[in-house]
Amino acid sequence: MRIKYGILVVFFLALVIIEKESNIISRVTDKLASRQTPQTPIQPGGLPSTARKHNASVASAFKLMKWRLENFNDYQAANGRKHILLLATTRTGSSFVGEFFNQQGDNMFYLYEPLWHVENMLTLAAGGTNATAVTNAYPEVLRQLFHCDFTLFESFINPLPIDHITPSLFRRKSSNSLCEEAVCSPLVKGVYERYHCRNRRCGPLNLTLASESCLHKEHRAIKSVRVHQLEILRPLMEDPRLDMKFIHLVRDPRAVLASRMVAFPAKYKNWKQWIMDSDVPLDKNEVKKLKNNCDTIRISAQAGLRRTAWLRGRYMLVRFEDIARFPMRKAGEMYKFAGIPFTPQVKAWILKNTQASKKTSGLYSTQKNSSEQVENWRFTLPFKIAQLVQEVCGPTLKLFGYKFVSTEEMLRDKSISLNEDKVFDFV
Repeated sequence: MRIKYGILVVFFLALVIIEKESNIISRVTDKLASRQTPQTPIQPGGLPSTARKHNASVASAFKLMKWRLENFNDYQAANGRKHILLLATTRTGSSFVGEFFNQQGDNMFYLYEPLWHVENMLTLAAGGTNATAVTNAYPEVLRQLFHCDFTLFESFINPLPIDHITPSLFRRKSSNSLCEEAVCSPLVKGVYERYHCRNRRCGPLNLTLASESCLHKEHRAIKSVRVHQLEILRPLMEDPRLDMKFIHLVRDPRAVLASRMVAFPAKYKNWKQWIMDSDVPLDKNEVKKLKNNCDTIRISAQAGLRRTAWLRGRYMLVRFEDIARFPMRKAGEMYKFAGIPFTPQVKAWILKNTQASKKTSGLYSTQKNSSEQVENWRFTLPFKIAQLVQEVCGPTLKLFGYKFVSTEEMLRDKSISLNEDKVFDFV
């Protein structure tokens, strides 16, 4: 009963915040339209004192949000800010590719899987996965995060932050933006290692400081493996204050399944049993789920590739296999598509982290000897499981240019490429 009450409170707060923001924006838009002369663009140094002082009080946070809403149109126009959403599914290499933006430099605000909190909270409240509630919440949370507004996002962090401070942010250390000096609060006695950042020891995260840091950044990027349907993201495209770009990362479904069987053995225990059996049943829920996942990814990709009106010029499809073979080239293409300078910092990180030794290339590591590791699955996935994936995910493999294998010898022979030379136009 307590959980159900809690989730009702979360959604009530969300509705209040959304309505309040909408009303403010409407009033500000009317006020700007009535002016006779254009307003001088506001520069980062022109932030009000409440935004310069790192004050975590509720009053300060509200003033900051109000200033942001009143001045965002002018501020964004002056800076040419870009907003990038990296979309993927689990075990497609998204953490590795996300680093291309995380390592961009001081002018990029990068968030790693913020929607984990939304999914976790709503699943907990419902006593299981509530797909409709989760899907409805994602676009609004993303939209506000791209605006550097953490108010709604806070409602999904468990336990709820106190005075906008939380020690419980998922994988904070995977975001350089949340570990920089301006956001790194003093270490508190009793804080566990999982709250620490990569290069410094920080205390609990102050979300007000994070919001202020976000406002000062020139560009913003978010990585997520939880959005599978592009259609639900239309509200982001319809927001005139966002210059959105979607980068859709895909990988051979056979490789994805092989990786998930290693990473999540408990969830895929039935698949391991089927390896021992003579036949693999096609009517099992796990197989149906695999087919549904493949179909969902394919339908979203088709919408982007056929240049659906609202996605035209805003969608890019990239295969992980191509990134693994040509990381520098593909990273450059992604930056060109996003309209952001490809910095020396990113290039240096790619050179260093695509030639890692086996000792540093762990299951969840972003350090890869990418050209070697990309096809390792071909020696671990049983041939009959590969055949099953081809049967239920055939249209998806064909769309993305992955070749079918007809024999076990063909599967194991790395001299035979399973990737067609295919160009996905994103102009």
